[in-house]
Amino acid sequence: MKIELLKHKKTWLITGVAGFIGSNLAEALLKLEQKVISLDNFATGHRYNLEHIKHSVSAEQWENFTFVEGDISDYDICKAITKDVDIILHQAALGSVPRSIDDPIVSNNSNVTGFLNMITAAKENSVKRFVYASSSSVYGDSQELPKVEERTGALLSPYAVTKYVNELYAGVFRKCYDMESIGLRYFNVFGKRQDPNGAYAAVIPKWVGQILNGEDVYINGDGETSRDFTYIDNVIQANILAGTTKNEEAFGETFNTAAAGRETLNNLYKAIIEGLKSQLPQLDIKDPVYRDFRAGDIRHSNANIDKINTYIGYEPTHTLEEGLSESLAWYINDILGDK
Repeated sequence: MKIELLKHKKTWLITGVAGFIGSNLAEALLKLEQKVISLDNFATGHRYNLEHIKHSVSAEQWENFTFVEGDISDYDICKAITKDVDIILHQAALGSVPRSIDDPIVSNNSNVTGFLNMITAAKENSVKRFVYASSSSVYGDSQELPKVEERTGALLSPYAVTKYVNELYAGVFRKCYDMESIGLRYFNVFGKRQDPNGAYAAVIPKWVGQILNGEDVYINGDGETSRDFTYIDNVIQANILAGTTKNEEAFGETFNTAAAGRETLNNLYKAIIEGLKSQLPQLDIKDPVYRDFRAGDIRHSNANIDKINTYIGYEPTHTLEEGLSESLAWYINDILGDK
């Protein structure tokens, strides 16, 4: 994959580039000597992530990066930015189940209207390859483990609805317009540049930030809720494979993108503590505080990744433990660096 990309420079469009996943994708592609056009409105992304990208690549590679500030809910912007693009990696969205429950209209505007704007603009500008971020939330109340793409349950949140609608639109665009759409159902992605702050922060960076700042750590429910925590490098691999695959059977399909692991919140907390203590032996640790289950949450999540392996050759390189080992040093520096 790497050798093939180095031989053939492509123009990739990344939406949501100032966010956690988008910025990591941009960095990886620039290091592979690709041309990257990018879009973000900074609703949840950060300008400093663009600076992180700049300082992580060479000056020559940075010259291949173009940034446009704009919103995917504006069709004219989508139409303009998709010109002369080979591959789209559509990451822009308002994430978080609780956020969508608090404000379903805003989530729908970004995640459904914005998605339709982007995929329509891609069609109008003859961009064939459209890779997009879906979510494990589409499995809803399904009790089956591990989760298999073809079997989902009743949806539990407006966020899950928006992501499922994305999958429906992508499938229809494949049938109606021959779009080479590929959906990636992300399972609890974590890694460097993931924001530890805010009401809707993901659990790993949020807990690390709270522990390092001496704050209480809250665990929703009994702590036996389980997740398939997926390191960012696995997600980068899946996006690049999806963007470059020649397997036509993959088009119009949606794939679990995960580590194929399963860990409870209680065990995750222990793993984070052990990792932090190994780097900061003097760290004072509090016991976690348990509170009510969170509305809209799936009880257990674990992915079967046979389909993505068969169709595009995805093989995760990092387990939860390996990803934590690489992530914690970054979190420590980011959170404590200015103190």
